[in-house]
Amino acid sequence: MQTVCVTGAAGFIGFHLCRRLINLGWAVTGIDNLNDYYDVKLKRDRLQLLQASNHFKFHHVDICDHSLLQGIYSRERFKYTLHLAAQAGVRHSLENPRAYTQDNVNGFLNILECCRLFDTKHLVYASSSSVYGFNSKLPFSVRDSVDHPVSIYAATKKANELMAHVYSHLHGLPTTGLRFFTVYGPWGRPDMAPFLFTKSILEGTPIRVFNDGDLKRDFTFIEDVIDGVVAIMGCIPSSDAKQEAMSRPDRSWAPYRIYNIGNHQPVELRYFIQLIERYTNRKAICVPTPMQPGDVPVTYADVTELAETTGFSPRTSIEDGLREFVAWYRDYSGL
Repeated sequence: MQTVCVTGAAGFIGFHLCRRLINLGWAVTGIDNLNDYYDVKLKRDRLQLLQASNHFKFHHVDICDHSLLQGIYSRERFKYTLHLAAQAGVRHSLENPRAYTQDNVNGFLNILECCRLFDTKHLVYASSSSVYGFNSKLPFSVRDSVDHPVSIYAATKKANELMAHVYSHLHGLPTTGLRFFTVYGPWGRPDMAPFLFTKSILEGTPIRVFNDGDLKRDFTFIEDVIDGVVAIMGCIPSSDAKQEAMSRPDRSWAPYRIYNIGNHQPVELRYFIQLIERYTNRKAICVPTPMQPGDVPVTYADVTELAETTGFSPRTSIEDGLREFVAWYRDYSGL
């Protein structure tokens, strides 16, 4: 039975990834500090479902604690690491930037060191569509420059990609970064639009609609994301001496790759709200709100490289995905 470490295991994507790997027969070790950025009860409820399996082991550990983390790696010798732990949230990074450099930069360095020291075969880590900033060329391609982030959160994710390249180059550590595009679905994060809007619409409280709803997001259903992550695990990058690789930001002469993972179907925020209204049979109370610092008007993933490497093809429409999310939320919340 192959061993895999999933950091951020009690988080949204981490929970779904652990559950899929358990179902596939992997021995999964989850690591999470269960911080209170959002309701810890939701994290514990996810964790409870995972701990029902004999194939899952959990460590309540902060990735910033290098000695504890190294102790886990030295004992368990993971073949693969899927690093999803991070301080999330673009807007929160405007108010508390130090939390992002601590968790997303220092914590990631600890993961890189453990993978180097204990011979991890492949490190797959979460980057973000936020790295594209105000790029005007659409769809966003991994071949494009991402040198102008517009939030500290985005800057830390770009830093992760650069740090991973250094370890791939210096130590031959195979690394793959995945730029996630607005992931949503059952057990989703309470600070994100699907959860916030559904909760407010069902409770009859106002929702803030940024930029008068004139935003587009490449909403990507969680099960499609997990399909892509699991597929990329087995695609261990190798060194590439081709001249093309040496001039592209998504690959290198080192065993290093970057991929977008999105739905490739941007959805206007107005339509997104209309769908939630349809599935809740309630009317939203919308409060027009100016564009927030750090936000971008549109996200749109070019997934060509991921499709060519793994056959990745998102299957879930926004209509089906939101219907499933609203049904889960109503069941979970009792509303």
